[in-house]
Amino acid sequence: MTAEFLTADPLSGLPHGFFTRRGGVSTGGFASLNCSLSGKDDPAAVATNRARAMAALGLPAEALCGLTQVHGTAVAVLTEAVPVDARPTADAMVTRVPGLALGIVTADCGPVLFADREAGVVGAAHAGWRGAVAGMLEATLDAMEGLGANRKKITAVVGPCIRQDSYEVGADLRDAVLARQEADARFLIPGRREERWQFDLAGYCAARLVAAGAGVVAVIPADTFAEPQRFFSHRRRTLAGDGPIGHQLSAIALPG
Repeated sequence: MTAEFLTADPLSGLPHGFFTRRGGVSTGGFASLNCSLSGKDDPAAVATNRARAMAALGLPAEALCGLTQVHGTAVAVLTEAVPVDARPTADAMVTRVPGLALGIVTADCGPVLFADREAGVVGAAHAGWRGAVAGMLEATLDAMEGLGANRKKITAVVGPCIRQDSYEVGADLRDAVLARQEADARFLIPGRREERWQFDLAGYCAARLVAAGAGVVAVIPADTFAEPQRFFSHRRRTLAGDGPIGHQLSAIALPG
């Protein structure tokens, strides 16, 4: 089975994909297209999954570059391929080198793919709520501009993530969001329980990108929590009391 992925019309013409969990070789809680390098899955299976994802995009396995993600705001600028055992500690990366696939892994957080076709610059970011509130997305735009991109010509697409109806949050998240800007209360609605709210992570990320001046901003309408056959979800695993799970890959490259 071919690795399954979703594409975004605003990124058409560029090798890119928001991969689902379908089309891999991992088993158990990692079944099947787990692409995380930091979990407890069989490393050989993960390597096969990552190679399958690249093949689906028409790229060699060695094109895929990854990160050690830490929910921060650091952005890695790549000038060459990054070996698996030397991946930077960051939550986004950018490049102007054709043929390098920038890959991030998520299991509810927002994967965001960026491109300025005219400048020949692409980027990929991991935007959990902490990183998004702290400025992860703006940092990625800044790094792309450092490589010659024009943010008014940058396209940014927020991929499959946990959506508002599925994302119940507590006061810590709400307070952090409102501390930055009280107007962002629009991304929070009352939850089903007292002192709980439902957070619109995708909408929040999109609004931050628009406010930062990105030229085109789009959102893939998919909920990782609500589609267990299609996506891995950390929140779903936690609520069910299950063991380790996999993470799906999102990746983008400039044509070689």
